[in-house]
Amino acid sequence: MLKTRNRENILLEACIKAKQPFVIDNTNPTVIDRKKYIDIAKAADFKVVGYYFQSNINDAVLRNEERAGKEHISLAGIRSTYARLQIPNRKEGFDELYYVRIDRENKFVVEEWKDEI
Repeated sequence: MLKTRNRENILLEACIKAKQPFVIDNTNPTVIDRKKYIDIAKAADFKVVGYYFQSNINDAVLRNEERAGKEHISLAGIRSTYARLQIPNRKEGFDELYYVRIDRENKFVVEEWKDEI
């Protein structure tokens, strides 16, 4: 929807000013990537909830093969993001943290975070 970081920043700023809860639906594989959003939300007294979507690279590649157009990501992009992945940690500032996996029926299963995965 937003297509650019500039548009994302404008919407994020508007949500903060209006005290409107928001969701960042983006791959943020590193602590640094997540820090921007966590710091902004915490400074505005928002509750910060994180969801870690567990996936192995082979499953990610298979799911990606089913995508078309702009939703399809290059194999290099998947590998690059996976290589940078840092598992989230409550110490980053999350008030709540959840672990999400896909079960055998291809449904999302959401579980409370455990410090070991």
